[in-house]
Amino acid sequence: MNKKSLAIAILAAGKGTRMNSSIPKVLHKINNKPMILSVVELSKELNPEKLITIVGYKKNLVMETLKNNNIIFVTQKEQKGTAHAIQQCNKELENFDGNLLVLSGDVPLITKNTIDSLLSAHCLNNSKASMLTTLFKDPTGYGRIVRNSNNKFKKIIEHKDATNEELSIKEINAGVYIFDSKTLFKKIDLIKNKNTQKEYYIVDIFNFLNSDEISVFRTKNSTEIAGVNTKNQLLKLSQ
Repeated sequence: MNKKSLAIAILAAGKGTRMNSSIPKVLHKINNKPMILSVVELSKELNPEKLITIVGYKKNLVMETLKNNNIIFVTQKEQKGTAHAIQQCNKELENFDGNLLVLSGDVPLITKNTIDSLLSAHCLNNSKASMLTTLFKDPTGYGRIVRNSNNKFKKIIEHKDATNEELSIKEINAGVYIFDSKTLFKKIDLIKNKNTQKEYYIVDIFNFLNSDEISVFRTKNSTEIAGVNTKNQLLKLSQ
C-alpha cells in the first residue's frame, strides 16, 4: 500500500441561500454543534500534515468558531465552484507531495471508518483520484455516478446537467474526494465552467484521468454523507 502524507481541505465558503438564514450554512447546528466543527473534529482524528478550511461568506464568523484548532484558513472571495475553491489552496500546497482529502463543511455525519476505507482503496490501488459514493432512494440534487457496460466508473454528471436517463441513476457522488495533490494541481486548470451553473466543479478533474487511475468506494451507510441545504434537512439529520 502506497501510504503518503495527508492534507485535508474543507469546503466552507458558501452562504447556503436555501437555508434562508443570515449565518453561513456550515455554522448551523446539529446536535448542538456547528456542522463544520464536527467535520474539523473528524479531520483532526486523521492526523493530517495540513488542515485547510476554505472560507468566504462571513468568513470571520467561521474562523471565530474554529479558532484554536490549528487550521490554515484560505479565502474564496467569489464562490465560483468547488474547483475554484480548491485552487485557493495552491499556495499552501505547492510544496506538498501527498494525498489531499476534500471534505464539505455541510456533511457533518461522515465517519472516520468510511474515510479510512476510502483512503485505503485509494492507496491500495495507487490511484490519482478517488471518490466516495452511495445509493439514495431519492437522489434529487446530487451528481450521479455514470458507469460503463462493465460497471466501471465512466463520469459524474451534475443533477442540473443530467438527461432524464441519467436522472434515474440512484448512485450519487457524496462530495468526498482524495487526490494525489501534485496531479490535482497539474490538471485543475483544465476544468472549464461549461455547465448550467457556470461553475468550476472539482469532480470534472476525473474527466482528465484514465479510468485505471481512479478508485470508487461506495458506502452502504447513506445517512452519514447526507448534506444539508435546507432547514428541513437540518432537522432530519438532528433527529
